Amino acid sequence: MPRGRPKNTEARREQIVEGLLDVIAEHGYDGASIVAIARAAGLAPGGVHYHFKTKQDVLIALASRLGDTLRRRWELRMSDAGPDPLVRLDAFIDAHLALQGSADPRAVAAWVVIAAESLRRPEVRSAYAAVVDERLTTLRSLCGECLREQLGSAHGAAAAAAAILAAIEGAYALATAAPQSIPPGTAAPTIRKMARSLLTA
Repeated sequence: MPRGRPKNTEARREQIVEGLLDVIAEHGYDGASIVAIARAAGLAPGGVHYHFKTKQDVLIALASRLGDTLRRRWELRMSDAGPDPLVRLDAFIDAHLALQGSADPRAVAAWVVIAAESLRRPEVRSAYAAVVDERLTTLRSLCGECLREQLGSAHGAAAAAAAILAAIEGAYALATAAPQSIPPGTAAPTIRKMARSLLTA
């Protein structure tokens, strides 16, 4: 059933990005033709082409949107985290991996697709790297706070941040490609424990 037809350009673009998210979840990126995206968005194919030249351009917009969504999830959790840096780090990990609340398996699948396409397409790599760099900057700051409080020095914050983000990205890949390999609900608590072992030793 077609969705409502937003009048402004930004809302229409968002509608198309949401269409790609739906198509990736059901058919993967290879199945995401402009026709399929248009159908999922409730538009004619010409409406997609009016706002995006290619499906890769829609994917790049989706990467930016997923980054914004993760930031909002973390900021929401941060409002309840308080000043303890370890609790703030837990909030960051939970924003990425916790199953309750606003978790969206479609977004996880789409992010894995974006990571894979970034290996082949420089434009997608730039969009992917922008989101990853923002997350790493936040993680380095959080890890530095934890290390200063626990050990008196932020030395090792960059390595800890990279390890934590690699674990999060790995959990995404496994959840998409081999979901039976991760017991439901275990990724966030396991990576929280790993993070604490890196930052409190």
